[in-house]
Parts: sequence; C-alpha cells; structure tokens
Amino acid sequence: MTDHDLRSKLTDRLAAVRARIAAACARAHRDPAGVTLVAVTKTVSPNVARLLPELGVLDLGESRPQELWRKAEALAHLPIRWHLVGHLQRNKVERTMPLVHLTHSIDSLRLFREVDAQAAKLNARPRVLLQVNISSEGQKHGFEPDELVRAAPDLVRGRVEIVGLMGMAAYSDDAERARPAFAGLRQLRDRLRREWNLTGFQLENLSMGMSGDFEVAVEQGATLVRIGTTLFAGLEGE
Repeated sequence: MTDHDLRSKLTDRLAAVRARIAAACARAHRDPAGVTLVAVTKTVSPNVARLLPELGVLDLGESRPQELWRKAEALAHLPIRWHLVGHLQRNKVERTMPLVHLTHSIDSLRLFREVDAQAAKLNARPRVLLQVNISSEGQKHGFEPDELVRAAPDLVRGRVEIVGLMGMAAYSDDAERARPAFAGLRQLRDRLRREWNLTGFQLENLSMGMSGDFEVAVEQGATLVRIGTTLFAGLEGE
C-alpha cells in the first residue's frame, strides 16, 4: 500500500471515529473537545504511526513498554504525545517514564511507589491514571474500588500527579453491557473527589472505551478513548 493509500484510508477511518465520538457527545450533552482520541498503534509499524500527526492525531498509545521505546525512538522527530495503556512492570519504569505524556495503567501501590521513587531521582512530575479493575475479572490488573479509597494516604504524597482513573469493561459483542462498568468508574471518581478532599487532585480524566464500546464510554463521561482496531485493522503489515 502506498503512502497515499495509507493516508486516504486513515483519513476516512479517523473521520468516522470522530463523527461517532461527536454523536455520542451530542447524546450526552457534552462538548466533543472534551474527549481525546488516543490511537493505539500496537499492531502497526512506525511507518503507519508516523502518518497520524499530520492527520491531527498527536496522542498515540502503546500496550508494551518495549514497543513504546522502539516507536518513540523511530518517531522522535514528530510531536507525538505517547501514552502507555498496558501493564507496566516496575523494572521498566525508569526507561519508560521520560518518554510518556501519560501512563494509564498504574495498577498497584507497589508500582505507584516505584514511579514515585524514579520521579524523585529524575526530578520529574509524571502524570498518571490509576487503573481500576471495573470488570472484576481475575486476569485483569488494577485496584479494587474499595482498595483505592483506602489507599489515599499513600497516593497523595510525593511527586506523581494523579490526573484520573482508567478501566476496561469485560469483553462483549454488545457494547451496552459495558455501560454499568463505565458508570461505576465515573461514580468511583466522583466518590474519590469527595472523600480524598484534597486540593489539586481533581481526577479530571476517565480513560475508558476501546473500539468495541467507546461510544458508550463517551456517554458515561470518558475523556480519553483508546482506539486501535477500528483505525488500523488490515494495516498491520504495512
């Protein structure tokens, strides 16, 4: 596929996704400007990912730290804001943290403490989301809601800037089945705002919704949607 064909296909797909986000915002009486599209490039090469900034998408996401390292190096000349949306092991924090605009997947106190320790070493203030296991699936990472409420004293000190929550609904062919999980994450965010009662911790972001359910997530208050398959299906080998 030529660069022209790739641009054309991506342009059409981006327009369709943006239209669906706008329609979901209209149903929820929201401003589409309040929803950031994070294009998850884990299945495509840097050759495809490099086209996104010129099409107006600067927020790119990767699930694996090693792949983020590789693409960040290959595309260092572009104004990309990298998001880590997958699991982060503690031994990869030091190399990953300087490269990312936002880490979506802080899923335990042990990981949070490692990020905070590395931030102190680097004199940095990393922006993170706390991942919550909203589907209550044993194989998924994340804080349990009650655990997160109790963890406030450990989370609010140090250099890490907590800017919201992230969650993944259980997989289903029916997007409506994700609605209770997304509503629950929004309600948990609102509860934490009240119970933490701390200046500077507004938890303004909710990262929820992927290709199969992002419209429902937007209707429930998502500020970041993580879209991969809908944008990149069939482009993996380019």
